[in-house]
Amino acid sequence: MSFAYDAVVIGSGPNGLAAAVALARAGLSVQIVEAEAELGGGLRSRELTLPGYLHDVCSAVHPLGVLSPYLRTLPLAEHGLTWCYPQLSAAHPLDDGRALVLERSVQATAERLGRDARRYVRVMQPFARDAEALLGELLGPLHVPKLSRIPIFTRFGMLGVWPARGLARTLFRDDAARALFAGCVAHSILPFDKLFTSAVGLLFLLTGHATDWPMAQGGSRAIARALAGLFAAHGGSVVTGQRVTSLSQLPAARAYLFDLAPKQLVEIAGDALPAGYRARLLRYRYGPGVFKLDYALSGPIPWRAAECAGASTVHVGGTLDEIATSEHAAFGGQVADKPFVMVCQQSQFDPSRAPAGKHTGYAYCHVPHGCDVDMTKAVERQIERFAPGFRELILERRTWFPRDLERDNASHIGGVIAGGAADITQLFTRPVARLDPYRTPNPKLFLCSAATPPGGGVHGMCGYHAARSVLRALGVTPPP
Repeated sequence: MSFAYDAVVIGSGPNGLAAAVALARAGLSVQIVEAEAELGGGLRSRELTLPGYLHDVCSAVHPLGVLSPYLRTLPLAEHGLTWCYPQLSAAHPLDDGRALVLERSVQATAERLGRDARRYVRVMQPFARDAEALLGELLGPLHVPKLSRIPIFTRFGMLGVWPARGLARTLFRDDAARALFAGCVAHSILPFDKLFTSAVGLLFLLTGHATDWPMAQGGSRAIARALAGLFAAHGGSVVTGQRVTSLSQLPAARAYLFDLAPKQLVEIAGDALPAGYRARLLRYRYGPGVFKLDYALSGPIPWRAAECAGASTVHVGGTLDEIATSEHAAFGGQVADKPFVMVCQQSQFDPSRAPAGKHTGYAYCHVPHGCDVDMTKAVERQIERFAPGFRELILERRTWFPRDLERDNASHIGGVIAGGAADITQLFTRPVARLDPYRTPNPKLFLCSAATPPGGGVHGMCGYHAARSVLRALGVTPPP
């Protein structure tokens, strides 16, 4: 049988693009098929409010983009990607007017933590010292670490396995350190009583000590465009505006990689997958969705704590208990009166995002899967709590319910932007338990989305590992 391509990648989010690039650079003929008119998936940027205000539709700030063991090896700067770095990675305002900050220096971060400072240093300094090695082990499927990395990996695992609420209360004595940790844990989109939620908090603290959380100049779409440019330079082919609903629509290929949700793979592949495997994919749990707001602002967000203005990301939620309550509610099917809010302020560091003297704002909270409750007032109350006068700066807002996020990107099922719930039952077995989680029972079909290890985030590692799985299946030795 003759093949038009060695591999076809369906979907062009960061993982689909990463997989396509990896395969093309290995010498394979590759085509990307994308349903939308523009490549990128969660890496799109548009004028969503007023002319001249450029907003990131989904992913906004990218510590794992610059720290990714794979993406950092690619010459993306040659294809137009420039990173904009803030003074601080994250800030966490408190009701007393102070703000905790996550910055490169472990010691400087600890100085604001009072009597917990020395303990914070003892916990984080070893991880920060071996950040590259540790990230190399964490951002992949379940495996035995390299021998030299076993000590630091074990140290991380012994803390990371704890439920976050328990670890925070055990490690730290005061609300400040607990709150800083809680803001990072909330990126897990899980209740704080779940095992391994501490690992997410430690991971995000680690990234802040390894780099200043950056954004892409000109919007997150610049990352997708750089990956697409590199793909084209290696002979890759792209088809946009074609929504795949059946395998019969695709050109003949030796392998197909799906940067899609498990549910979408089932709908497309049909009987090409065994019934039992399809049933397991359909039992995959997606977890809470997102309610998002984009703002055109007449000025910078007026944070009471001046330090917040220097951070690319502001964790708005108060204490450990408040944040834990918010995340527990979303996972349990309820909305929180005081939701934890992730605020990003890209225009503070990238002037191309807004007209001169004006700014953009980006805020979201976690809500139940597919929730149709308007959280605008609740989100803005939380921001006003730490930035009085914020509402007066709003020139225009764009509201995104979970259904809107799914309508814009069909992989965001129920408004889920991180690929699905990463609790203990799906952390190591995404999307189902298999020795090779990227390979399906059909030897030609592979999954490369955030529903595979290591999960959500703009790091491309799901795509990279899936591409290596494809290369092995095709008898091609993967590059080191």
